[in-house]
Amino acid sequence: MTPARLGQAVLTRLRRLRARLAGHGETLRLAAAALLLGACFLQPRWPATQHRVDLVVVFDVTQSMNVADVLWAQRPVPRLVLAKRLWHDALLRLPCGSRIGWGLFTEYRSFLLLAPVEVCANLGELRATLAHIDGRMAWSGNSEIAKGLYSGLAVAAALPERPGLVFVSDGQEAPPLDARHRPSFPGRAGEVAGLVLGVGQPSPSPIPKLDPAGRPIGTWGADEVAQTDPRSRGRAGSVSGEAMADTPGTRATPMLGATPGSEHLSGLREAYLRLLAGETGLHYRTLHDAEGLHEAIGAAGLTQPLDAPLDLRPACALLALALLLAGPLAGPLSALRLRRAAGRGRPPARRLP
Repeated sequence: MTPARLGQAVLTRLRRLRARLAGHGETLRLAAAALLLGACFLQPRWPATQHRVDLVVVFDVTQSMNVADVLWAQRPVPRLVLAKRLWHDALLRLPCGSRIGWGLFTEYRSFLLLAPVEVCANLGELRATLAHIDGRMAWSGNSEIAKGLYSGLAVAAALPERPGLVFVSDGQEAPPLDARHRPSFPGRAGEVAGLVLGVGQPSPSPIPKLDPAGRPIGTWGADEVAQTDPRSRGRAGSVSGEAMADTPGTRATPMLGATPGSEHLSGLREAYLRLLAGETGLHYRTLHDAEGLHEAIGAAGLTQPLDAPLDLRPACALLALALLLAGPLAGPLSALRLRRAAGRGRPPARRLP
């Protein structure tokens, strides 16, 4: 049999099958809808793998995080506000099964506010808790970043599920830190996976001064802020003009990221944060936007594969609904098409002179 005859034979058989089924269209449609609805009770799943996260996010709530030198919706906002809004939106991008917890850093310690919980089941609680994190939670003007990062790692390591840590800060130590008196990291680098997110512009800006209710009352002046590390000043002389002898080998070294005389201004101390991240086995990324945050989490290796089969019940239910509505709507739709066709076929109305 030639290909042409074979094709003709197939078309003939298809036409006969269509003719046989023409009188049973309604029955077949209802049967298909019933099968789809029955499939919903079997809870069909499609195999799929998603990448979830399990993190404690610690926000620096010290005063320099109130500097409004970053943009949100093309408007300047405080650093802490930008970080919170990006994480607020990031919760929706995380797949179900991911777990997020909140913490804050002030003075020299990080504290756990909310242990990691599943994002889909607790989205409202996560967002409500995040909304209330602000600078009023800080009880001290000090900001010892290194100690805060170390304690944040200890908090994450103490949790049973061993989540990763995300530490959000501008990196400004207050009072300034001298390299000779840096605190040592008590843990083991890389023991806790994590990410340091720097926020702010490198160029320094005045630090807002707030009252206890969080209302701005000006900015901090140079004479109101410690400009050098207190440990590096040495003991004062007993009498005016008394000279002090330096101990051999203790010559002062440049302070890490510090700007003596300008510590009342604040800029992102990226080099210092990178140093801390490297010493603790963490990754570093400067925080700018939601896409950058999403990429930073993936690049830091904080995602974990999770078997998350797709639920096919919604698709089956929608198809069943479409089949059930197809019959009742077929008549009105056909009539509408006929009226439109008839309207297009009418000759244009003639205007009277």
